[in-house]
Amino acid sequence: MTALGFLYPGHSAEDDYPRIEQLLGSDIRLQVVHTDIGEDAHRVDALREMGSAGRLAAGVEELRLSGAEAVVWACTSGSFVYGRQGAQDQVRTLALAAGLPASSTSFAFAHAVGELGVKRVAIGATYPDDVAGLFSSFLTDAGFEVLSVRGSGIITAAEVGTWGEAEVLALARAADHPEAEVVLLPDTALHTASFLPSLEAALGKPVLTANQVTVWEALRLTDRRANAPGLGALFTRARPVQA
Repeated sequence: MTALGFLYPGHSAEDDYPRIEQLLGSDIRLQVVHTDIGEDAHRVDALREMGSAGRLAAGVEELRLSGAEAVVWACTSGSFVYGRQGAQDQVRTLALAAGLPASSTSFAFAHAVGELGVKRVAIGATYPDDVAGLFSSFLTDAGFEVLSVRGSGIITAAEVGTWGEAEVLALARAADHPEAEVVLLPDTALHTASFLPSLEAALGKPVLTANQVTVWEALRLTDRRANAPGLGALFTRARPVQA
C-alpha cells in the first residue's frame, strides 16, 4: 500500500480526495490533514500567512503518524503568491519538517503540464485578477506560455466550495483559448474530481485541476503511476475527444 499525505487548508472541497481515492481503485490511500486557514481571503497578504511555515508545520506530525510516504501542500494560491523561489523555499522547509519528500499544488501544475508534453496553457481561476496574474507569472517562470487568464473575482474559499459542475464548466469554457493545449483550473477549494471527463469532453483537450494534480504530484514523489480514466488525460495520457 502507498500512503500519501496532504495538508489541506480549511474545509471546502476536501471531499474530492476520497472521491479520487475511489477512482484510483488501487492500493493507494490518501490522508488529508487540515491546516488552519486563518483569514479566508484570496488576498496576497492573507494567502502568504495561510502558507506560512508555522501553519504548515502544525499538521506535519499527524501526517507522519499516518504513515504517509510523501506530503503535498494542497494549496495553489498559498504557494505561488511567494513567487517561484519562495515556493521552493516553502516546499524545502516542509520537507525538512516532515522528513518526507514534499511539494505543493503550484509545482504540481508545472510538473503535470510538463508530463503532458505541452507548453501553451489557458488559466481559469476563481481568484481576483491580481492573484490569478501571480499564478500566470509562476507558470511563465516555469517555462510555459500562458495564452489567457480568466479571473472570477471570488474572495473566499468557502464560496468557491459551493460551485457545482455547471459553474466549473462555464469557467473552463470562458478561460479556454483556441491555441491553448491544456486548460488549468487552479483552486483546491473547487470541486472537480467528479467532473473531469465531462470537462475534457466539452473542451476537447486536457483539463488540469488543483486537487487532481495534487494527488498526481504525490504519486510522482513516491514513484507510483496509476491509470484512472475517470481522472482525465493526466492519468491516462490519452487525448480527449470533443463531445
